[in-house]
Amino acid sequence: MEHYPSATKALAYGGSRASPDNIIIGSDVWLEDSKLAWIDGRVTRINGDDVHIQTTNGKTVVAKKSKVYPKDTEAPPGGVDDMTRLSYLHEPGVLQNLAARYELNEIYTYTGNILIAVNPFQRLPHLYDTHMMEQYKGAALGELSPHVFAIADVAYRAMINEGKSNAILVSGESGAGKTETTKMLMRYLAHLGGRSGVEGRTVEQQVLEFDKSGRISGAAIRTYLLERSRVCQISDPERNYHCFYLLCAAPAEEVEKYKLGNPKSFHYLNQSSCYELDDVDDAHEYLSLRRAMDIVGINEEEQEAIFRVVAAILHLGNVNFVKGDEIDSSAIKDEKSRFHLNITSELLRCDASNLEDALIKRVMVTPEEVITMTLDPVNALASRDALAKTIYSRLFDWIVEKINNSIGQDPLSKSIIGVLDIYGFESFKFNSFEQFCINFANEKLQQHFNQHVFKMEQEEYSKEEINWSYIEFVDNQDVLDLIEKKPGGIISLLDEACMFPKSTHETFAQKLYQTFQKNKRFSKPKLSRTDFTIMHYAGEVTYQADLFLDKNKDYVVAEHQALLTAAKCTFVAALFPPLPQDSSKSSKFSSIGSRFKLQLQSLMETLSATEPHYIRCVKPNNVLKPAIFENANVIQQLRCGGVLEAIRISCAGYPTRKTFYEFLLRFGVLAPEFLEGNYDDKVVCQMILDKMGLQGYQIGKSKVFLRAGQMAELDARRTEVLGNAARKIQRSIRTYIARRDFVALRESAIQLQALCRYSKACKQFKILQREAAALRIQKKFRQYVARKEYVGVQLSAITLQTGLRTMIARNEFRMKKETKAAVQVQAKWRSYHAYAYYKKLRKAALVTQCGWRSRVARKELRNLKMAARETGALKEAKDKLEKRVEELTWRLQLEKRLRTDLEEAKTQETAKLQAALQSKQLELEEAKAMVIKEREAARRAIQEAPPVIKETPVIVQDTGKIDFLTSELETVKALLQSERKSKEEVKNSYSEMVTKNEDLMKQLEETVRKASEFQDSMQRSLQTP
Repeated sequence: MEHYPSATKALAYGGSRASPDNIIIGSDVWLEDSKLAWIDGRVTRINGDDVHIQTTNGKTVVAKKSKVYPKDTEAPPGGVDDMTRLSYLHEPGVLQNLAARYELNEIYTYTGNILIAVNPFQRLPHLYDTHMMEQYKGAALGELSPHVFAIADVAYRAMINEGKSNAILVSGESGAGKTETTKMLMRYLAHLGGRSGVEGRTVEQQVLEFDKSGRISGAAIRTYLLERSRVCQISDPERNYHCFYLLCAAPAEEVEKYKLGNPKSFHYLNQSSCYELDDVDDAHEYLSLRRAMDIVGINEEEQEAIFRVVAAILHLGNVNFVKGDEIDSSAIKDEKSRFHLNITSELLRCDASNLEDALIKRVMVTPEEVITMTLDPVNALASRDALAKTIYSRLFDWIVEKINNSIGQDPLSKSIIGVLDIYGFESFKFNSFEQFCINFANEKLQQHFNQHVFKMEQEEYSKEEINWSYIEFVDNQDVLDLIEKKPGGIISLLDEACMFPKSTHETFAQKLYQTFQKNKRFSKPKLSRTDFTIMHYAGEVTYQADLFLDKNKDYVVAEHQALLTAAKCTFVAALFPPLPQDSSKSSKFSSIGSRFKLQLQSLMETLSATEPHYIRCVKPNNVLKPAIFENANVIQQLRCGGVLEAIRISCAGYPTRKTFYEFLLRFGVLAPEFLEGNYDDKVVCQMILDKMGLQGYQIGKSKVFLRAGQMAELDARRTEVLGNAARKIQRSIRTYIARRDFVALRESAIQLQALCRYSKACKQFKILQREAAALRIQKKFRQYVARKEYVGVQLSAITLQTGLRTMIARNEFRMKKETKAAVQVQAKWRSYHAYAYYKKLRKAALVTQCGWRSRVARKELRNLKMAARETGALKEAKDKLEKRVEELTWRLQLEKRLRTDLEEAKTQETAKLQAALQSKQLELEEAKAMVIKEREAARRAIQEAPPVIKETPVIVQDTGKIDFLTSELETVKALLQSERKSKEEVKNSYSEMVTKNEDLMKQLEETVRKASEFQDSMQRSLQTP
């Protein structure tokens, strides 16, 4: 937040203040107030040059006539959208108009073609949607309500129609809404240029390039003197750069990766009490930032490196130092600082010990030796902040270059619209080189602004075809000469001091005192040897020259450069490329002040080649809350923003401009006879002004232009005419009231006499009535007394009888109640005794039943186990049978091979045997398949066992035994027959076994069911009381 000198005086506008003769009793006026800046009131008494005023807050104030400003009592309650239409163009009038409009959420107001935007500190989405853009598309300035879109549309139409480049300058102090206004301008221009999805940038200047058809063909971002000091130093209640807070609100995994936390835990952020903004979700904004980086072509690896660097800056700010063991030395303060130092080195991918040395040590190279110097804690903190600002500056430049390369520029573009986001005038408690450069830039832009306003005034006069002469206005060229004049300016003297190794901030300050001791814009504060004060257009600012020399030198500390150049992170190392070895000898001294002056010259040349449009952003309060309008804060911003200077320029010419209709509507009462004739409005206005004897005014084509003070004089004449008319009306009213009162008094006297006679008769009648009434009253009273005595006796008797009957009934009721209670107690006891006996019997029965069921269940379980054993024996027999079948199969296969050597005579018989064997093999396979199926069905009763195949050796001696084999074949056939029978038996036995197994399973299920029922009954018996 910017703080301005409170001693800055209000500018005196000749056209805004009424002359002493125009202040009369009953006039509504404005006067200065220490708290509210301006307060309105009414003149109650005039004593020479002193004016007694009854203010709206109930106080009576005495002020000089020269300090009083007239108030327009006929101004619209909601204000006017263009303040050049105000009857009285002065500070209180401007302030009141802005406050009235701000109360209605009308945040935009014109001053001619200058737009004043008051930050609402709340979302107003209806003002910036696509429908609103379409409304302002092509509309003339002033046709619709004031809006930022109107300024952008005027710039765009001027570029299209005239083929000339335009510039929109957005200025204001921090928190006034410059960045949001710039975004709205970029959105609207992108909408007009066919790029509806383009978002505004948050850097200092954006340039949109257009082709001949008015479509956007390119864009670029340019920066002027990045505000690096904000990284390490912020004022309450402002926030630091938003990226720090967005990163702290990132998803939990990223916060953990960068070792971040609450912003309150970081020194660079907790210097202010403002950590969150209303209606702004930092977590959502972080994700939006990530998406924006993806859109402009910053890949994931580069994004990760960017946020690592941002996190490293936050951790670096938490590294603190204490005095070391040696003289003028320093060391890491504590383990917490050591932790943040290690995290910083880890994020920057550099050595922690090298980082520590770079912060607290400096190396000086002499022809004889290399000297290592240590820094004291104060200089070590300055070294830490310098490293943080350097890293942030290099990162910022890299991102701007990346965005420019991604967006692309059109070399063939002939027209541009530049949107300049200007940092506001700054005056803190301690002002250094950064504030000096910022205020220098504001002086330059203010001069350009004054010249532009003067030009607009001249165009207005030419448009109305009135005679005008040169208008003088305050020029700040003497301040610019003081700063930038070469040779002899402050920047030149600063560069000269930087080039001498033995120069110090004290010698530099003494040089300034000697050179500018007679300059009215320069002064030396008392009790200071290095401070100096410059009288800027916005007020006096005192600068501390202690760090001017160091900050003016455009270099990076050698130790910082070496540390980051050697970083293992390629991104960080790329931000700090190695310097040429002979750079220190061959390169020329580079000054930040001179370079910034050249940048400003380039900027002013660009602005001079364009048609400028101005938007002044205003912060209505310092607590950053909606619906709060602080007059003193706003009026100071209007002064520093040059708005009141523009009004002063207007007042130097013809500050009051009224259309003929408005003029006649207001001042027609001064010459009503002219209104009755058939005259033109222009002629009537001329006749009224001539009648009033005014000199120096001008009559234009559609307006009346009045000189300074003439509006107040006409209002005074108008007040006088209205006062005389009011007195005539009052005289007639008083006559009418007196006549009416006399007639009413006479009628009242007649009615009073009649009433007196009537009253006397009524009194006599009332006396007679009282006598008759007295007799009736006496009779009624005696009757009442007798009746009362009788009723009292009767009531006493009845009461006594009632009490006796009640006592007897109560005794009888008590006896019945006690008897009933005894009967109920006896019944309850008998019931309890019987129920307890019943529970014992039931419990014994349940225990007996449970025992018996348990015995039956165990018996059934033994039977099931026996059945399971029988099933196992059957399985073993089946397995043996399978083994035997497999042995026979192997033997048949072996004999098959032997039969191939038999004679042709045995071939047919052998073939039959083979066919029989194959059919037998098929049957065996079918049997195996059936066994497998049955095994799955009876898997709970039969356990699988791997088949064991015993090899039977068969010895083939020679072909002479073929006959023997033939006989053996016959034997095999017989065996096959027997095997078939065995197979049938096995099948039958297996079927019986399956049937028996099913029966056993049923018995087992029944047993399980009974056991479950038994368990349930046991649980119920245990749960029963």
